[in-house]
Amino acid sequence: MDAPRTPGDWFYSDSNALSYAAYGNDPAHPVFSMRCDKARHVVSLGRTTAATQPLPMNILTETVTRLFTATPMQAGDSHIVRAELPAADSFLDAMALSKGRFAVEVAGEPTLYVPSWPEVTRVIEDCR
Repeated sequence: MDAPRTPGDWFYSDSNALSYAAYGNDPAHPVFSMRCDKARHVVSLGRTTAATQPLPMNILTETVTRLFTATPMQAGDSHIVRAELPAADSFLDAMALSKGRFAVEVAGEPTLYVPSWPEVTRVIEDCR
């Protein structure tokens, strides 16, 4: 919880079908993202990486830690690994309410310390 925040800002966008929050220095090339598929009520968590195979993605909040198997996908000109979870999953609340930030660990990549700013909550609430 005391590690310095990964440099960057949250960028939020919303459409009829999806809402999206991207974290990093450039919204077109985020280091972490959250996406709500409104029709499916599913939130995707994505981490930029060069990996092309599934990787463990560990997310640590103030109160809960969860290990996901993140699957690779192409996102524009970037590669990401992503995990999906139902919008009603209480783990998302732990991310939104985490004291200041949460950590994202993906094998072979530097740990991200992402702030739990309002954009996190907006994406979650868009899906519920």
